[in-house]
Amino acid sequence: MSRVALVTGASRGLGECIARRLHAAGYRVGLSDVQIEGVQRLALELDSTGASAMAIELDVRSKADFQRARDLLTERWGGSDILVNNAGVSKVAALMDITPEEFDESMAINLRGTFVACQVFGAHFAERGFGRIVNIASLAGQNGGTATGAHYAAAKGGVATLTKVFARELSPQGVTVNSISPGPQDLPVVRESVAPERLEQILKMIPTGSLGDPTYVADTVLLLIAENAGSVTGACWDINGGLFMR
Repeated sequence: MSRVALVTGASRGLGECIARRLHAAGYRVGLSDVQIEGVQRLALELDSTGASAMAIELDVRSKADFQRARDLLTERWGGSDILVNNAGVSKVAALMDITPEEFDESMAINLRGTFVACQVFGAHFAERGFGRIVNIASLAGQNGGTATGAHYAAAKGGVATLTKVFARELSPQGVTVNSISPGPQDLPVVRESVAPERLEQILKMIPTGSLGDPTYVADTVLLLIAENAGSVTGACWDINGGLFMR
């Protein structure tokens, strides 16, 4: 029986890339997003019968939405084993111009969403005695950001810390929790949110001289959720072209 995964923010960008990779590797995938139309299209493309792909409307700010997603996956496929916390919002903003409301929104989506997801699915996985959680953090949470706002950087720094906390809590029950911290990726959202002249400057700063390949991030997710990946937990894997070295 193939494992069951939930990917948040799966309607486009990195989330879509991860979902496609998992499905191609034989996982049954719950495709979730606040924009249901996008994941419905993707689910139909991956498997029009619904046997191995399922669209789920989910707002990561809502714990109840994660509970509903857990129940839907259990009803259709008997439970779930893997959670990829990918959904997020990144906005470029000058530090002194960020409003408290904008800060709170970024925290709710990028940090609280990861927290409640890990609570709901971490408990579900622990009951089943197996689970893999991968949180998509960011280079911004490690170096303060190269093109993003401080609210995004602060939230992603929190994701890295939550990863360690949940890893310690859930490891005795066979559940691993890890994070991936990508640098700027070759994705439409990057080109949409970063001005061309600023993007050119960033490229000059990257030791490898290029934006990251999101398919490699997806392949890294596959490594972290593998059956034999039980000894990797609480880790943060960097994929940033050398922008941050340690």
